[in-house]
Amino acid sequence: MPDPSSPAARRAPKLPRGPSLRERLVSLISGEPDSREDLADVLDSAHKRDLLDDDALAMMHGVLAVGEMTAADIMVPRQQMDVVDITQPLQHWLDQIIETSHSRFPAVEGDVDHCVGLLLAKDLLRLTRDGSLDLRKLLRPAMFVPESRKLNLLLRDLRVGRTHMALVVNEHGEVAGLITIEDILEQIVGDIEDEHDEVQADDGIVQMDDGTWRVDADTSVAEFNEYFHTELSDGTSTTVGGIVAYEFGRVPKVGESVEIGELRFHVQRADARRVDILRVERTPTLAERDAGQDEPAA
Repeated sequence: MPDPSSPAARRAPKLPRGPSLRERLVSLISGEPDSREDLADVLDSAHKRDLLDDDALAMMHGVLAVGEMTAADIMVPRQQMDVVDITQPLQHWLDQIIETSHSRFPAVEGDVDHCVGLLLAKDLLRLTRDGSLDLRKLLRPAMFVPESRKLNLLLRDLRVGRTHMALVVNEHGEVAGLITIEDILEQIVGDIEDEHDEVQADDGIVQMDDGTWRVDADTSVAEFNEYFHTELSDGTSTTVGGIVAYEFGRVPKVGESVEIGELRFHVQRADARRVDILRVERTPTLAERDAGQDEPAA
């Protein structure tokens, strides 16, 4: 009987390895989808066949969405930006930094449209050792990007620039908002709970300059009705995002919209599991629209 510890015994033949997840996916999509929608359908099919779990499917859908979304879709609007005005006394914005607990801030001179750099809260520790240090020497360069910049390209910009934040500007060169590398990654991996999310939690409805509203999908139906003087029913869901998903009969995708009563809801931010941010605008009621269509042409 051969010795089991002999080299020959230890070189027992290995069982054939099954195809890896990557190999199975490549085989599955060998039909070469003609569009992103086709590719998304392939991924959904892979999920149904247990080739992908829920989290992997959500992340892959997020990767596809990032290639279509722009900075304007997910930026923090200027009304919600926390900035430090370096023309103000040091103690004034030190209190603000302590209160908000963010790790970095746009540094401005007088107003948001005059951003002169980014201030990292950790750099302020140097002031404790040298009170005469020129604050401007602590500022990091600010990155400015147009509202139309695709998120996949912006993610690359942030990585190459070795920065975590960019200021988003409109066509007039005015600051429209800010975006962080975390905001982009959240489109892929889902919400990353941090201090910034806690600050915005009490400010779920923000009116934008174009007359529309940015609404957190977790806003309660009661709060939404009180703000817009509407009568949305909370029988199907207690949140606005839940009502929108109910209207679709599924979790809607970024860019889709639905009309409920006198309001149109545009999905600005979502993943495969839930709606996150909505843009809301007022529209004529369906009855008024139908009446207008029935009127004879002049």
